[in-house]
This record gives sequence, C-alpha cells and structure tokens, in this order.
Amino acid sequence: MPAAPELRAHVDRDGQTFVITVSGDVDYAAVDGFDRAWDAADRAAMPVTAVDLTRVTFADSMLLNALIEARLRHQASGRDLVLVGPLRPAVSRLLTITGAIRLFTVVEGG
Repeated sequence: MPAAPELRAHVDRDGQTFVITVSGDVDYAAVDGFDRAWDAADRAAMPVTAVDLTRVTFADSMLLNALIEARLRHQASGRDLVLVGPLRPAVSRLLTITGAIRLFTVVEGG
C-alpha cells in the first residue's frame, strides 16, 4: 500500500492575489504547514487570497476549520478569500455535507 500524500502548501504572489496551493492529505498532521501558509497570507494582506484545492486528496475537519477561520479573518480585514477548483470528491463532500460550501466562492482553475 503506497504512503498517503503529504500536505504541500506554498505561497505565491500573482498580481493582487496571494495564492496558497495545497496538495495531498489535509488532516490534523498537516496543521503546522497550513498555519505557516495562513500566517504568510495574513502578513501579505493582499486584496485576495486564493486557495488552490485541486490536488487535495483527503480533507477532514482541520481543513474545514482552517478555511472558515481564514474566511472570518479575511472578512474582518476587508479582503476576499476564494477557493480554486475543481474540487475533488473528498473536499466537495466535506464542504457540501457541512453546508460550508455556501460560505465560499469557488472558481475553476485553468
């Protein structure tokens, strides 16, 4: 059985958008990497933060909580947070079942 993919979060600046790209499994074990990415996005304070979730293969409540907390911080500072898809089934299911999908704008990556 192959090892589960690891979280890979990195940050890039694209114009006025701060991009966080995440891949692999996002669970409690990935919290430190995610926290560093959020901290960098908050420090940059760009008008928009885009979270690319197209390569996330598994997600649990850690991702859900991180996204909701980030959304609240972005709203409080007048910034936008968008999710980049298409979302894989595990992520789509998590956001849909919890009703959190309606909190986010999801854009198709290209």
